[in-house]
Amino acid sequence: MTIQEILNTTKHRPWEIPTESWKFYQEWNNAVFLHYQVDLTELKKYVPKELEIDLFEGKPWISIVAFTMEKIRPKNLPSFSPISDFDEINIRTYVRLNNKTGVYFLSIEGGKRISCKIAKGISELPYRFSKIKRTDKIYQSQNSKFNDKLNIEFKIGNELTKKTELDKWLTERYALFQDTKDSINEFEIHHLEWPINKIEIQKLELNYPRFVKLVNEQPSKFHYSEGVKVLAWGKIKNKKTGYNNV
Repeated sequence: MTIQEILNTTKHRPWEIPTESWKFYQEWNNAVFLHYQVDLTELKKYVPKELEIDLFEGKPWISIVAFTMEKIRPKNLPSFSPISDFDEINIRTYVRLNNKTGVYFLSIEGGKRISCKIAKGISELPYRFSKIKRTDKIYQSQNSKFNDKLNIEFKIGNELTKKTELDKWLTERYALFQDTKDSINEFEIHHLEWPINKIEIQKLELNYPRFVKLVNEQPSKFHYSEGVKVLAWGKIKNKKTGYNNV
């Protein structure tokens, strides 16, 4: 599907696509989602007070998403695979700001040092380098500085022909929000609806000491997706006043 066809496909979006021209193209491919229902009081410790934590039937969630970033590039330039293609793991939660629902990242790991440095410099997203290895059946990462570890062995199942409301709530997000010292940065994104497959988790080992009260080795729900082609718009800065302390 062409970029123009993606731009013209908008019925699944919760609000209108931005009128300004998009700035970056990227692909989020072969994604494993581990979803956790978490305690609201604990989650508030990690989220700036300017962001409202989004709830599904009164409960907050976070997700670990392990995928491969590919072909990331500015609008008018080609991608350069030594930088633009890398494995990524993010831990995200679900938030609201300015009547938009989106995601907030507690952590982002990338499998190439130079890619992490460039992505962090351009976006101000909290990228850090981890050693990552993946095949079509495993996804492994290790970060000695933070003592973080993830080891997933999985088998991909059939595509979901009918998604639940929770399936859509956990995946269909068209804004990213991230904090810096002085602002909450907002990024609009657009892609087609995520294709979702069932997945059998055959082995799961994880250790994220900073988030030990939020994630464990028993996800509440999990998904697999072959991926989406993503268009991203420029950064919008919203003034920040401080953090919640609970």
